Amino acid sequence: MVHDLDEPPTTEPPSDPLLLSDRLVAWARDRDVGERAAVAALIEEGDILARGDVRDLLVVEGKAFVFCDWPRFEARYRCSLVLDEGEDAFLTLVLATAFPRLVPLWKVEVLGERRLGIVLRALARLAGCTALAVGVRS
Repeated sequence: MVHDLDEPPTTEPPSDPLLLSDRLVAWARDRDVGERAAVAALIEEGDILARGDVRDLLVVEGKAFVFCDWPRFEARYRCSLVLDEGEDAFLTLVLATAFPRLVPLWKVEVLGERRLGIVLRALARLAGCTALAVGVRS
């Protein structure tokens, strides 16, 4: 499921969304472009956000709220989570999208095609580009 975080919310308030992805999209609409791009990337990738240990460290949930605690996650994810090279690279680049900072670009070497496409789309969102097509050519 792809969520467009750059679209303004509808005039009708959504009924209490039950899916975490829907709740994160609603929260991210009021955040800066980097956080919107990072949330979209996590939702699009799907596998990492589906992990309970990742959600427990990244997502803060209550009945009336949900948000990503990026600083807490960044400070603890490498010592708290068991990640393969691709997962670590993906999370490093997603965090850099949420909060721009210097990151080693060599990390893209271990992403694989699917995650590389997701990161490239997140970077395009961060740059404010909505017309750039990122994907496989036929």
